[in-house]
Amino acid sequence: MAIEPVLVGVDVGTTNIKAVIFDLRGKAVAKATAPTPTRYPKPTWACYNPEELWQRTVTALQQATSMLDDTHLVVSIAVASMAETAVPLDSSSLPTYDAVAWFDRRARPQAEWLDHVIGRDRLFAISGLSLQPIYGLCKLLWLKQNEPAVFKRTALWLNVADYIAFRLSGVAATDYSLASRILALNLGKLEWDTDLLREIGVPSDIMAPLRPSGTRLGQIRPQAAKATGLPVGTQVVVGGHDHICGALAIGVTEPGSMLDSIGTSEAIFLPIDRPMADPQLGRQGFAQGVHAMADRYYVLGGLYTSGICLEWFRDILDGDVDYARLSSEAEGVAPGSMGVCFVPHLRMANTPHADPLARGAFIGLSTDTGRGVLFRAILEGIAMEVRSLIEALMSQSDIALHDIHAIGGGTQSSLLMRIKATVLNQTIVIPDVEEAVALGAAILGGLGTNIYSDAAEALSAIEYSEISIDPSPDLVGLYNALFQQVYSQIYPALRPLNHNIHRLHSTSFEATSPDTQRVNTNPRSQLRHQ
Repeated sequence: MAIEPVLVGVDVGTTNIKAVIFDLRGKAVAKATAPTPTRYPKPTWACYNPEELWQRTVTALQQATSMLDDTHLVVSIAVASMAETAVPLDSSSLPTYDAVAWFDRRARPQAEWLDHVIGRDRLFAISGLSLQPIYGLCKLLWLKQNEPAVFKRTALWLNVADYIAFRLSGVAATDYSLASRILALNLGKLEWDTDLLREIGVPSDIMAPLRPSGTRLGQIRPQAAKATGLPVGTQVVVGGHDHICGALAIGVTEPGSMLDSIGTSEAIFLPIDRPMADPQLGRQGFAQGVHAMADRYYVLGGLYTSGICLEWFRDILDGDVDYARLSSEAEGVAPGSMGVCFVPHLRMANTPHADPLARGAFIGLSTDTGRGVLFRAILEGIAMEVRSLIEALMSQSDIALHDIHAIGGGTQSSLLMRIKATVLNQTIVIPDVEEAVALGAAILGGLGTNIYSDAAEALSAIEYSEISIDPSPDLVGLYNALFQQVYSQIYPALRPLNHNIHRLHSTSFEATSPDTQRVNTNPRSQLRHQ
């Protein structure tokens, strides 16, 4: 049997850093994981020490390469990472500050400033993004306004995947999918918007050179090869945003095909041919960007609380009860949860509402309501919320949705997936792909080294099984009526009440807290994750 080359994909995630080595059919032949070293210096703050990120990546790569009989079979390495997290470097390529985590909340005042000075509709027209404090430009402005000496010394802004690739190759670049999450990429022109950057006082040369995903950067540096166990001839290739790499791995690359990535939160990802211009899309909280595929874009919406709703419910009732028992109890409840509905707005309203003051709710409770009823209502509420998002998105598009692929831990719940397929009246395909994000990065490495001639060849080579979850025909009508007559009306009815609750709670807090003045005059204390 001929000896084939292997490809390395790295996934720098919020919780773990994974180094996975794949054969050309997408089978993992070696993998290792190291925990992502997250620091929490203040309430609502989170960050990463760049050197620690690098060392943990080195550790994972060392462990993975040590499992190979012959490391010289490694042809390429590409890195995918979480977005909205970047490492600022000085002119000597040394970090000037920690990498502020994507979920860090400190930059909300800067987002509000951008809204006042530039306007969220104009920013959406430029970048395709709804204005939120998680994006890179808000964090750069935070540095400028709060750490001016650091900002002055910063010469380069590299997303985490870019930084790891830079440490491997010595070449600084960012791909379009990660650049799409900075708020400074002109999505129509595919170049940094120098007019916007000049207007807000950010030097345009701080932004890394733009390169398409799958572009070869060059050979690994000798010192990096020695540290990681990779052979000196390994080619370093531009990777991308983790969601985008995951979509590539399972072939969600064409308009009409949708990815539902289900975890603690949930992302709905739709490839599109060209950016969508309607500002209403941005006002609803949708975000657009560049796909890892050439000449493809995407639009993204999501649920801030999906799997976390299940964790929350289990914790407040009995932390020892397992999901299998809760699911079994929910299986015994009639569809429609005996008239009980759940709104999964435990952090804020999800796309398309974009309301940070929204709260979760159960409605329709009675003395007959048991634990299984509530758990099923949560599952149905998550599915209804996904339907609300998808309908809002597809109403702004002329794309015909023909398939939905689902990945992530949420796919392990058979009941949730059956409910979701029925609520959406759409078959959901669940691919059995091992480490989809790292696989997507590895595919990009194969493209950058001509192991695959193009994406179509790569995707045809990848082998995996999949299962299909079909709607229950006898329940489609029931869930459709529940969505239209009840669920779709809950958020508008609760909105004024939730805003009143916020106002009254804030007033009460101001009247009773001994630290009122300190808390309310510190803008960081007002931050909420969006």
